Formats: sequence, structure tokens, C-alpha cells
Amino acid sequence: MAFIIADRLTKTFPGETRPAVDQVSFEIKQGEFVVLLGPSGCGKTTLLKMINRLYEPTSGRLLIDGVDVRSMPATALRRRIGYVIQQTGLFPHLRIEQNIAVVPQLLRWDRARIEARIDELLDLVELPRSYRRRYPRQLSGGEQQRVGLARALAADPSLMLMDEPFGALDAITRARLQEELLRIQQRLHKTILFVTHDVDEALRLADRLLIMRAGRIVQFDTPLAVLAEPADDFVRDLLGADDVLRRLSLLTVADALASDGMNGDHTAHGSQETLNPGDNLREALIRMLRSGGQPLPVVDNGRQLGRISPDTIAAALTRKTHALPD
Repeated sequence: MAFIIADRLTKTFPGETRPAVDQVSFEIKQGEFVVLLGPSGCGKTTLLKMINRLYEPTSGRLLIDGVDVRSMPATALRRRIGYVIQQTGLFPHLRIEQNIAVVPQLLRWDRARIEARIDELLDLVELPRSYRRRYPRQLSGGEQQRVGLARALAADPSLMLMDEPFGALDAITRARLQEELLRIQQRLHKTILFVTHDVDEALRLADRLLIMRAGRIVQFDTPLAVLAEPADDFVRDLLGADDVLRRLSLLTVADALASDGMNGDHTAHGSQETLNPGDNLREALIRMLRSGGQPLPVVDNGRQLGRISPDTIAAALTRKTHALPD
């Protein structure tokens, strides 16, 4: 059973003749990381805000875990959903520990449980526990965003809504936080809806991409499927679907090993550059070209699993693309 079901969900703002979100229907499974992608004004943030009822839908239904969201008070719904925005939304007059504790306190958790949860979350987002007593202004932008993520996770919600949370950060900090978010998701398996207009961020994070244009869903599929078979020219241009390197960034060295007849139990040795099974094929190809185009060994825990070459990378890309369901 789907965890989130949207049925012809529509939002028309007062004074507007054109819906901001127009007859949108979709289903999301529990634990999925879904990225809402599209140009400015396409309705992705409006759709996100309808899920926690910051905006009430004009028509249609939205169910979370089988419950119509309009059947419960909006405040009760929002306390069950983690929400992270671009500018963190931290309360500047509260210390970090107080910011993280906001929802648990509203839910009347006992003090010992809240204290333990604050320490647990600071560890999870890799901030020192000594930051508990600091104010948001005493942290960098990236650190503040980590606190915002910790606060959203404080009551252990099953659903997380993230509205361009890394959009205001520099490229290096943004990449680090994307990596941290993936690490946290691998551990916690939350259902995440993440809004962005950054294509590379979307491809890096998403289990599935929900692509919007003019208030409607244009395509909803895995990143590789969307790149391989874009629904129309709009999707093709938005994602740069003809960019082979973008497709390679979605495949791993392990995918290419499946095309290699040299697999086996070999001991890795020497100073030659090696690859890990989890490396993406875009990075693998770049490193291979730096090494003169020669095949590189794939090593895991000191054991050589095989080698990959430009030919095996090309074969993996062809095989994975052709294996996509119709």
C-alpha cells in the first residue's frame, strides 16, 4: 500500500484563474526519497505545502498512511511531519538545544527523553554536543542547516518535507550536506519529499523524480529512466538527457563489473590507482582517462574483484538502459 496518495489534488489561489497545482495524482511508497523538480513557478513548493496543510487544497484528496489529512487538526498533522526550509527557520533567540527541542516539548516528552534526543541528533548530523548552548548566529550556514535537519527529525517523523534546504549554501558545503543527507537516509529510511531546481542535486539524491511544469506532473520515474526516456522535449532539455556523463553518474562500478569476464578472487597489489565497487561510473571514467585509458582494478577490502575499462562502462550503460521497464 502507498504511504502517500494524492488524488486530483488542485490549488487555485484567490484572484487567479489558473491553478498553481492542477489535478495532480501520484503515489509514494514508504521510505522513498522523491525529488520534486521543475522551473520556478511550476507548483512544486505549493504541492509540498499542501501536504502539511500550510496551503489548503482547493479540491482533491491527500492521504498519508491511509488517513485523509483533512480529517485531523492541521497542527497535529504538522507535528508528525518534519519540515526543512532554505533559510533553516531557526529561532534566533533560542539556543541550539532549545531549537531542536521545540516539537518534542509540544508533544510533552519528559525532560530526560528530550535531553537524550538532542545529543542523539547532534551526533547524527555530526555537530559537537558543545553546540547545544550556542545560538544560531554563532554557527556557519552549513551548521545551521544541520541544526534545521536535526530539529525536523526531533520527534522521529515518518515523513520529511524539504524545500530547497541547501539552495543558499556554497557548492562545497552543499555537496557535503547532500552526502550527509544520503547517509542519514540510508540509516533511517524516512519518506522524503525534497524540492529543488538543481538538476545535479536531484539526480544525486532521488529514488524517483517528480517533474512538474505549469502545475502538472510531466514525468514521475527513476532518474535513470527519466534520462534514458524523457517524456517530452521539456524534460529532455531540463535534465540535459543527452548528457551521457549524467547517466554514468547514476551507475556504479559494481554495475560495470557485471559485464566483466575477469571477475574473481585476486589479491590487489602495487601502486596502480584502484576503484571501489560503490564509485560512480562518471568518476571512474575520469580516473581511467587520467591513467591513460587503461583498465583499472576494482578492489574491496583488499580483494580485487575484477577490472573495468571504457568498453565495460559502455556495456553497463547500454545494458542498464535497455533493462528499464516499458
